[in-house]
This record gives sequence, structure tokens and C-alpha cells, in this order.
Amino acid sequence: MGKILKMRTTFTFILWILSLAVFAQKEDIKQLCLKIDKAIEEFPQYVAQHESKITATRSTYRQATDPRQKYEAAFKLYELYRPFVSDSAIYFLRQCTAIADQLADRSAAVKCRSLLALRCSNIGMYDEAKMTLDSITPSADIEPIALGTYYAAYNNVFSELAYYTRLDDMRKTYLERAGQYEELMFKYLPPTDETCIIRRELNALNSGDLKTSMSINDEWLKTVEPGSHPYAMVALYRYLEYKALRDTAQMMHWLGESVLADIRNATMDQGSMWELANELMLKGDIERASRYISYTSDCANRFGSRQRNWQITPLFSAITKDYKARNDRTTSQLRVLLGAISVLALLLLGLLLFLHRRNKQLFTARNALKASNDELAEANRQLGAQTDELSALNTQLSTLNAQLTESNRVKEEYIGRFMSLCSQYIDKLDNYRKMVNKKMKNKELEELMRISKSTELKERELDELFENFDSVFLHLFPNFIDDFNALLKPEMQVRPKEENSLTTDLRIFALIRLGFEDSSKIAEFLHYSVNTIYNYRARIKNGALGNREDFEKQVKAL
Repeated sequence: MGKILKMRTTFTFILWILSLAVFAQKEDIKQLCLKIDKAIEEFPQYVAQHESKITATRSTYRQATDPRQKYEAAFKLYELYRPFVSDSAIYFLRQCTAIADQLADRSAAVKCRSLLALRCSNIGMYDEAKMTLDSITPSADIEPIALGTYYAAYNNVFSELAYYTRLDDMRKTYLERAGQYEELMFKYLPPTDETCIIRRELNALNSGDLKTSMSINDEWLKTVEPGSHPYAMVALYRYLEYKALRDTAQMMHWLGESVLADIRNATMDQGSMWELANELMLKGDIERASRYISYTSDCANRFGSRQRNWQITPLFSAITKDYKARNDRTTSQLRVLLGAISVLALLLLGLLLFLHRRNKQLFTARNALKASNDELAEANRQLGAQTDELSALNTQLSTLNAQLTESNRVKEEYIGRFMSLCSQYIDKLDNYRKMVNKKMKNKELEELMRISKSTELKERELDELFENFDSVFLHLFPNFIDDFNALLKPEMQVRPKEENSLTTDLRIFALIRLGFEDSSKIAEFLHYSVNTIYNYRARIKNGALGNREDFEKQVKAL
């Protein structure tokens, strides 16, 4: 028995630790998303900063007269446009190529044409990339860096073709060609070159050698500045490695680092944001995933990458499918809500008829009481011996008649306003139904979700209810606020900030003046807790000029 209890205790402790870990992970992801949301809001500022750099470099390019200086300015513009606008990056690479040909700098020309082919293959223009590379004739007089870039471009073209082809035999051929050019790339490029580092890390990652890939990434991380565009690349590959290790916390941390670096560097070609949207969709956060994928799709369109759009399309499809399922659930909920509203409308109509009947009964009773009062007054005049007794009785009946008259006047006023509010409410329900129907037709599901989650409608209707109550009450008892404050010490007196309105204190004692003594009923009307109403009543009574126990009786007599 003791062993069983010990095992249960251990199991419970493990579950507790796991639940804490899951909660902490959700909080970390939430904080990460809040940072990213803020960065996206500031994205136009980052874009403006990047464009200012481009503008300054363009000015240098236009003013350059020496071909070598013009080449350097054009190449700088290519580097600025490379993650920003693909077409502009390609344009300035062509300018670099033309200047290199003019200078008869064959190595620079080969390097620029190779980079042009690399740009084309990265955005899905494989024919253009291959034609550009086929136009190059490698020779011994070309610098190793240029030759390495040339072979790296060929490697990238065939690697991309192998990834996207659906033909197994062609994939095999493409991979063989990519491997051949990879060997030549490693031969001519220095090991510290970013292209070589990425290729070595990918090879280790794809082969499952995570220890080696992590080691390469560690060395690469030491060479980049935190928050820079290269840092975003390092963080993205680090995310892939932690994803392979199934370390969710580290994986999301580095993916977030990559996303933030991309946003803050005004990067338009954002692979990390696409990955983040996919991860959030898998975790069930469809709304944020949809927002992020829309954002990265806009960036991809501005960048001009067909390849990135190919990657985004399946995720868009998955999000659309999930939204359809949510839409079906929302439709069912709306049908139930409309049914409930219809039942409520019928109940309101029944209540209205009941109040109308009661009003007629009160009117009849008042007339009967008035007739009795007249008869008693006549009897009082005829019976002089019983003058004092009948006079007292007449006074009592007059007071009762006045109370009934006032009660009738209050009920008539509130019933009239109630009938008006019921009519307005039915119109509002119908308008709400029309709005819901329109948004469903227009497929504005996200807006419907936002409206259904918001408490704005309830708060607005409560404000209107209180405004109507205040207006009718002050119409019936125009001197109530002054008379009420006359019962209180100066420091406890209550003055509304606006005319024709009541504060919460005044509203509570206005209800008491109308005959509502039960705190639970007052709390139900004002949407407060019973304890809150009790505290309000106690606080005001403590500020009474006279006996606090008689305070509410005095309020009822106002």
C-alpha cells in the first residue's frame, strides 16, 4: 500500500512539473508573439530607414564618374536590394556586370553573372539562371572567389531543381550535378565563406549529424552581429537544428530571433516568418498564423519571389480549411443565438401585455379610491360629531391616494419608456441580424469573431439603459439630487459630473426611492455584486446628518 501511495505521489509530481513546463512554454510563445506584433507595427519605420540608405547610395552611384567607384556603388546597391526588392537587386547586378566588362575585369564579371544566376534561382527563375551560367566560360585567369561563386550558383540551381521536381529520375540527375558543383565550390571558396558554411551545415543537418551541424552553427554565430540580416540566417538554421532535436523552447526562441531580425532589417524575403506562421497554425493559433502569413505574403510580393509564394500557398490553403471549420461552428452558434433572441422577444412581448393589464387595474383602483375619498369627504361634512376621526381618516386616504397617484405616474412613465425601449431593442436585434447576415455573405469571419468576442455591445446597451433610467427618474423627481444631499453631511454629498445623470450612489438610492429595498435586486439591475451594493449603502448611511437607521426611510419620503 505504501509503495502504491509513493508511486501515485511521484506520478502526480511529474504531471505537475509537466503542466508547469507547458504553461511556461505557452507564456514564452505569447511574449514572443507580442514582440513580433510590435515589430510588425514598426515595420514601416524600418523600411523607411532602409530606403534612406538606398537613397544615399543611389546618390553616390549617380555622382560617381570613375568606373571603379561606380562599380562599388552599384554592388553596394545590389547588397541593399538583395533582401529587399529582387528586381532592383538584379538590375544593379546587371549594371555591375556591364561596368566589369567595360573595365575588362573578367573575374568581377564572372562573379556578378554568377550572383545574377544565384538571384534568379532563388526566386524560381531557373531557366534564366541556367542560361546566365551557361554563358560563362571558366578559365585559369579568373580569381578563385569568382570561380567559387560560379560553382555555388550552379550548385544552387540544381539543388533547387531537385527539390521541386516530381520526377524521381530527374531528381537523381539534378542531385548528382549539384554534388559535382558543390565539390568545385568547396575547392575554390574559402571555408569561412557564408555559402560554404551554409552548405556544410545543411549537409550535416540533412544527414542527421546534429552535433556537427550545431558546431558549425556555433562558429558561424560568433562571426555575425546580433540583430543583423546574417544573424537572421544563423538563427533560422539554429531553429531547424533545435526542431530536429525536438527542443520546442529553444526552437521557438531562435525562430523568434530570426523573425525579429528580418523585420528590423526591413527584409522582404522572409523564410522565418513563414516557418513561424506554420508553427502557430500547428499549435492552433489560427488567427495569428493567418495574420503573419498575410504579412509575409505581402513582403514576398513586394520582394518579387515566385518561390516564396509557392511555399506560402499550401499554408494559406490549410488556414482557409481551418477557417471554414470555424465558420461552420460560428454559424451553428449564431443560429442558436438567433433562436434565443426570438424567445427573448416573445417573453418581452408577454411582459409588456402583463404590465399593460396591471396598469389598467391600477387605473380602475385609483378611480374607485378617488370616488371613495369623495364620499368620505361628503360624509365628513355631514357628520360634524365625528369630524376629528373622519378628518384623520380622510387625511390618511388622501395620502394613500397621493401615493397611488404618484405610483401610477411613475409606472406610466416607466411603462411608456419600457415600451419604447422594447421597440428599439427589437429593431436593434433585427439590425444585428442583418449585420451578421451581411458579414457572413461577405465572408468577414474574422470581423464576426471579433464582434462575438467583444463586450462592447453589452456595455453600450447598459450605458443606454442607465441613461434612460436617469432621464426618466429625474423627470419624475427633478429635485431628488438636492433633497438627497440635504440629508447628508457636506463632505459626503454627491454631485453628478453631467446634467440629467446619476452617479452609482444616487442610482442605488433612486431605486430605493422607487421601492427596491432588496440589495440583490438592485445589484441585478446595476450589474454589480450584492456586497458592492451593500458597501455603497453602508458608506452613504454613515454620512447621514441624522440617525443612519432612518436614512433610507427619509429617502423614500423625498
